[in-house]
Amino acid sequence: MIPVLTLDGPSGVGKGTVASIVAQKLNWHQLDSGAIYRAFALAAMDCGIGIDNLDGLLELASKLDLEFKSNSDHAPLSVYLDKVDVTTELRTEKTATVASKYAQLAPLRKVLLVKQRQFQKPPGLVADGRDMGTVVFPDAPFKVFLTADPEERARRRLKQLQVGGNAGNISHTLDGVRKRDERDKNRAHSPLKPAKDALIIDTTNLTIDEVISKVMAIIEV
Repeated sequence: MIPVLTLDGPSGVGKGTVASIVAQKLNWHQLDSGAIYRAFALAAMDCGIGIDNLDGLLELASKLDLEFKSNSDHAPLSVYLDKVDVTTELRTEKTATVASKYAQLAPLRKVLLVKQRQFQKPPGLVADGRDMGTVVFPDAPFKVFLTADPEERARRRLKQLQVGGNAGNISHTLDGVRKRDERDKNRAHSPLKPAKDALIIDTTNLTIDEVISKVMAIIEV
């Protein structure tokens, strides 16, 4: 069986950074499930397919041409949609908001679920998202759920936006974090919650190195 490490949690807890570093340490493949939904949101907006056009959305999802490329400097994955680098566009608040709304559609999640499981290849996979350990890879031998205070997550998110050249302010970002939490936790299908057998790590007052040490410890046992 190909081993899988799932890293779940809300936005701003450091999933992407931790996943990237751990994947490189283990020389495993990496899946950023949030990037799949964001890339799909970009594709849907580019094609002018609204959230009420389910048939159009499902057809688009089945043909989604998506590729992840790792970076040697422990940076988050670069994402290519139809062979075009859309990494920066994926990090905007608009894309995140639209993606979160699409993620509530059960038929769409079913189509994208198949694509996510295709990333499970030797020698192993690090998968980060919101339902990796509960829905996508429920039999994964290693499961982690990262959490942090909303205020701290908003500060991290704002810093990420600014590094990417996007404007923002802390109050607006915090409001967006809280609204997305509500949508993710209360959606009818695949709600955000820890898997029963997941290790829960609060990253509020931890450095990335400290979080990685905790994650690597469960794999090296």
